Amino acid sequence: MAEKADLFPHDSSLELLLPSERDEKMSAKLQRLIAYAYGNAPGFKQRMDGAGIKAGDIKGLSDLQKIPVLRKDDLIRLQKEMPPFGGYLAVPLGEIDHIYQSPGPIYDPQRRMKQGTLPPDLGKGQIAVNTWSYHVTPAGLLIDRMLRAMGFTVFPAGTGNTDLQVQIMRELKVSYFVGTPSFLAAIIKRAEETGWDIKKDFNLKYAQVFGEMGGDPLRKMFAEKYGITCVGGDNYMTADIGPIASSCEKNSGMHVNTDVIVEIVDPSTGRDLPAGEVGEVVVTPFDEVYPLVRFGTGDLSTLVTETCACGRTTPRLPKIMGRSGDAVRVRAMFVHPRQSDEVVSKFREITRYQITVTRPADRDEMLLQVELASEPADRGAWEESLRKEFQNACKVRFDTLEVLRAGSIPPDGKRIIDRRVY
Repeated sequence: MAEKADLFPHDSSLELLLPSERDEKMSAKLQRLIAYAYGNAPGFKQRMDGAGIKAGDIKGLSDLQKIPVLRKDDLIRLQKEMPPFGGYLAVPLGEIDHIYQSPGPIYDPQRRMKQGTLPPDLGKGQIAVNTWSYHVTPAGLLIDRMLRAMGFTVFPAGTGNTDLQVQIMRELKVSYFVGTPSFLAAIIKRAEETGWDIKKDFNLKYAQVFGEMGGDPLRKMFAEKYGITCVGGDNYMTADIGPIASSCEKNSGMHVNTDVIVEIVDPSTGRDLPAGEVGEVVVTPFDEVYPLVRFGTGDLSTLVTETCACGRTTPRLPKIMGRSGDAVRVRAMFVHPRQSDEVVSKFREITRYQITVTRPADRDEMLLQVELASEPADRGAWEESLRKEFQNACKVRFDTLEVLRAGSIPPDGKRIIDRRVY
């Protein structure tokens, strides 16, 4: 059966247009998206009708701010009311390739990843190890598709198992690594502890590392100490939207993908902020499968609108500067108080808890502090159960568990505290 035509095909020529010309084309594309979503996604129609907005009211990019921002909490509620996708699935279920789950939980239907023209022979004859997870969340398979399109032979390693990763990379003479910068640093450290020399015993030439704030010092270390060229710079994507922005060879910020519209808004009002001001990143993807119009990421950044030295005129996000909501990104995964509440509720001994995230060196570390009403009968088994439940719910492990005396945690304190400084 022939593949259905893409209603909003990727157009790389938009990257080089004058901003006024690009805005005109994007505005026309946006009008088609709004009309399509209104007619095919009941959840979006309900949102527009509830705000008293007609599809024809959105004529240009500046009109987007008339539509209320869709936040993760809204999507969680909608998916419970109109399961499984909250009324935002705009194609028949049979046209979906995969369903993923992001923290919430939120179910994300995806058919394919849009991408520009990739050099098909860049990785020919080379092996890439992909350490992003291949299950539940979309990163692993999305990156896998990209690598295979570039000609690489891919080893789907997934996350964890540091000793095995060292063995795979040495024995298969892996030349290309994809994952978080802190995980590559952990693999290198473990290899050296085992007695291997990264330059002599490995064939690692390139690394594409992203997904964590504060990765630049590690990229510099990989290049200067180990001769590993970090390609692609930073990439910004979410499980709900997919790719949003990525760095060019000039590493002067992340160019906004022309398959999305990015706004920087006041988190409290949803109104657009002037260029240069810091606010919440709100994304509208040109996606006929799952049109999450004005989706609030909760991430904070700003837009740079000057033409980049690489020649592209697309706006750039210099970096992700923090979070506007309660969720905190830890080792590329979001941890939300709703998830940690769910875990703690299963352990009747815990009366109060608090999570603190720090980055003392080159890796995010998470401390879980708890107050107990009673001592568990078997402390060791109890702690192991708590660790497993936390990782299952949050998709990331806490590093340290501390039991505090009663009254140590403020009753009105935040459940997740981010003390990282970059």
